[in-house]
Amino acid sequence: MRTTLRDVAELAQVSPKTVSNVVNGYIHVRKETRERVEQAIAELNYRPNLSARSLRQGRTGVIALAVPELDQPYFAELARHFVAAAAGHGLTVLVDQTEGARDRERLVIGGIRDQLIDGLVLSPLALTAADLDERTDATPMVLLGERIHHGPADHVVIDNVRAAREATEHLISLGRKRIGAIGSQKVAAGVTARLRLRGYQQALKSAGVSADKNLVASATRFHRADGAEAMELLLAQKPLPDAVFCFSDLLALGALRTLASHGIRVPDDIAVMGFDDIEDGRFSTPTLSTISPDKEQLAAQSIELLNAQLNGSAADRGPQEVYTNYELIARESTIGR
Repeated sequence: MRTTLRDVAELAQVSPKTVSNVVNGYIHVRKETRERVEQAIAELNYRPNLSARSLRQGRTGVIALAVPELDQPYFAELARHFVAAAAGHGLTVLVDQTEGARDRERLVIGGIRDQLIDGLVLSPLALTAADLDERTDATPMVLLGERIHHGPADHVVIDNVRAAREATEHLISLGRKRIGAIGSQKVAAGVTARLRLRGYQQALKSAGVSADKNLVASATRFHRADGAEAMELLLAQKPLPDAVFCFSDLLALGALRTLASHGIRVPDDIAVMGFDDIEDGRFSTPTLSTISPDKEQLAAQSIELLNAQLNGSAADRGPQEVYTNYELIARESTIGR
């Protein structure tokens, strides 16, 4: 027999209304009470009746996650965390791909799917602040990434400048003096690349390490092939770099392939640092040192912000900007076995 909301209330020794408040993400529930209800939900394997709730609230129980590329491991891993975080609020996630194209991103925020979704989480690459100002659709929305700061929507991000600086400082701490960078971008959509470049440059300047512009290689996309090609360009420099900070793990994996094909030892000859902590880097040869964003926290914070908009508790506050955690993970590509 299906477990009911009243069953959960009885086990948790609270009212059915309190259980409903927890399930629907209302913030005005004491921590101890929320934990007791969540434990009862887990013990009874309770699943909200989404159809009934949707009829009462005029909702579908579905939210959308729109990312640039689904075949990017970072976004694939992020989507998995979003599905888990949304399930905790009784929500289902519809995943969409924009390819980082402005017209696709404008379409996503324009409400074309307003009959299908209750809310939207978007990771924009080309969208502008003006595009958001012109938005007329009222669907609750949360933005990811650095493309639009201080905009008219809730925003979840990591501190890319500080993280990139720490990545470069890690290489400097190992005694590396000619540190290259792979991933610079001058296009309007390259905000993340510019922030990571800034952190790289700040670390060099602070340590008194000379910055050689010839050791900064661009990348059209943060893909393996771009990393491999950029590493070829850096290997043409004399003297060679003794370390490379790549602005994504995929770029770093491409760079590792190029170094291996030239018989260059990592990290003995050239140390390699990535960014994103995708699973591939934990199984590469050598394993990849990286900056690891807290993807689980990023997803959870985004869903919390979105849910606050859905249940009306965000009505009296302005747009929120939330920074999530990250950590530097040193593996074989910088410190050896």
